[in-house]
Amino acid sequence: MSRKKAEAPTSSLPAGRVATINDIARLSGVSKKTVSRIINDSPLVRPDTRDKVQALMREVGYSPDPLARALAFRRSFLIGMVYDNPTAQYVVDMQNGALDALRGSSYELVVHPCDTRSPGYIEGVRRFVQQQKLHGVILVPRASEDQALADMLAQIGCRYVRIASLPLDSGSPTVVTHDREGATEAADYLLSLGHRDIGLITGPSVYRSSQERTAGFLEALNRRGIELPKARVVEAGYTFESGVAAAEKLLLKGKRPSAIFTGNDEMAAGVYKVALRAGMILPRELSIVGFDDSPLASRLWPPLTSVRRNTRDTGRTAAAMLIRPDDVPVTTLPAASVRPHLVVRDSCQPPETD
Repeated sequence: MSRKKAEAPTSSLPAGRVATINDIARLSGVSKKTVSRIINDSPLVRPDTRDKVQALMREVGYSPDPLARALAFRRSFLIGMVYDNPTAQYVVDMQNGALDALRGSSYELVVHPCDTRSPGYIEGVRRFVQQQKLHGVILVPRASEDQALADMLAQIGCRYVRIASLPLDSGSPTVVTHDREGATEAADYLLSLGHRDIGLITGPSVYRSSQERTAGFLEALNRRGIELPKARVVEAGYTFESGVAAAEKLLLKGKRPSAIFTGNDEMAAGVYKVALRAGMILPRELSIVGFDDSPLASRLWPPLTSVRRNTRDTGRTAAAMLIRPDDVPVTTLPAASVRPHLVVRDSCQPPETD
């Protein structure tokens, strides 16, 4: 009497059928729990079993159901990014950096723009976090500077990482961007070229980044015995339009400065527009330095000298801090640093002599 030969596991599925975790367990001859461990990178699986199951998942095109994983772990595999920032390129670079860190991790990014001047914005962030059951949140300036927002997230048990221009309270995991250092380097560069009559266009005074950049720039000038008159310092809004309005005050009324430092590249582009409209030759009649080193900087003509602050690296670092294993509390992590540096292009030269 012949024995029936045992059937080997097969990876075939009916045409059009989407594989489930149960299919992967059945076809690979392991338990559903083992498949789950492999999906979640558990070390409690033998390497040969892991390789076999992963090969099968690739063969049948299986990918874990995010909703099912969320239910199993009682949380989603979502990282939130909360921001209140008028500079579109900055936000895009921050998101791309976060996505770099999340790629291949099973986590996804969701964003939540807000207006930190609105009295109900913290409650709006709370609803966002709780409805999405977020694994964690990246707080981008200016939202990151609000201690009440950080306190609310801690109260509801949501991990977070703050991005800030200087260290904040010791209990908050933070990526520090050291904006003051970047502005100091910009001032030292203009001084090294011989500029002494310098205009400064700042960002909004309510932003900590603007405060730090302004302080770093002015302190560097003061160390060389130079104090800018009030008329040479104009507050703007980190936007192109506000840069135009500020440049008009510095360039179209009275004696012009020989150089202008702006708190970001968008406002520097506004200075270009006013200067060129006034018939000025750049950089012979006006040197300009920006901040951010966004793609805009190299597209202007002449290409803009700007402080690079590695926004994409900042977003990448913040997201990587959030997706560490659950047994590594994010509050125990030391503050990370992303330091700026000046990128010199063609928008500056020594001032003209009389």
